[in-house]
Amino acid sequence: MAKKQDQGARTTLEEVNESLSTAAQRIEENKKYIYWALMAIAAILLLVFGYVHLIQKPNQEKAIQQIGKADMEMLQGEEDAALKDYEKVAAEFSDKSADRANLASAILLYKKGEYEKAIKHLEDYTPAGDIVGPASQSLLGDCYVNLKKYDQAVASYDKAISMAGDNELYVPVFMVKKATVLHEQKKYAEEAAVYQTIKDKYPNYAQQVGLQVDKYLERANALAGK
Repeated sequence: MAKKQDQGARTTLEEVNESLSTAAQRIEENKKYIYWALMAIAAILLLVFGYVHLIQKPNQEKAIQQIGKADMEMLQGEEDAALKDYEKVAAEFSDKSADRANLASAILLYKKGEYEKAIKHLEDYTPAGDIVGPASQSLLGDCYVNLKKYDQAVASYDKAISMAGDNELYVPVFMVKKATVLHEQKKYAEEAAVYQTIKDKYPNYAQQVGLQVDKYLERANALAGK
């Protein structure tokens, strides 16, 4: 009887892992759109800020021109050149333009796998708002995950969740990331609590991305001894 139960458990875990792989791929695809969307939003905000304060702060014009140059390089696929110009703005200025440049630099460095450098730019970035701010903290968490600094990753995802409020598009994405890290840390009871919240508060999200929450919740509870 015990052998049959063990075999059933293995089958369930295989199904869960397969489902998680599919959901993770969809989440990763959505994440790319989130990152580029937050860059676009940040660009618009910077331009508005620049035009309003251009007369009061002439130096802002230089920053906007350099940011614009970097943006054009990005559009042309010249990411290395764009990164160089973004980092130059981040080093030379200390206002909204520097924030924008730090965020853009962090995104590009993350894509290159240079996570420590990306973290430095995100630390110099001031997260704000309920869209760009949370996404930046999620990116910070992703950097820490790749460096296997899981406590810092969870803290970053918690901050992203807090900043996003009740945003049904963002919060569950951040929560899934957090749950994945908690599983890696063998904090199964905490992982189960996260999946339970997703199930209770964001049922539509799970359906949209094909995330089989019940299986993950069952797995986490079983590993937690519940």
